[in-house]
Amino acid sequence: MNSIVNSISQEFLRKDLPNFKAGDRITVHYKIKEGNKERIQQYQGDVIQRRNSGIDETFTVRKISNGVGVERIFPFNSPFIDKIDVNRKGKVRRARIFYLREQIGKAARIKELRRR
Repeated sequence: MNSIVNSISQEFLRKDLPNFKAGDRITVHYKIKEGNKERIQQYQGDVIQRRNSGIDETFTVRKISNGVGVERIFPFNSPFIDKIDVNRKGKVRRARIFYLREQIGKAARIKELRRR
């Protein structure tokens, strides 16, 4: 039974999105429908977690807007996600970086991962 569910859900998984993890700064291009119009809104921030896997996978993006922290949860396989740009890779040692919620100002920065 479980293998049947997995094989059906494999059809709906997105393979066109880049690899990213917690600590990365990304821009999510999200389609928004307003009446009969459709536009793309960009949401840029730091990924603070990715949870679950397969069809249920979600990721949380946190940004600071007018001095207030705003978090938004996106389903990874959503058809409303147009594309995801990875702006920079972060260097963190945890999979879920909820400690950023208590940090203020420069302390809330994430170091950039340097490639050699």
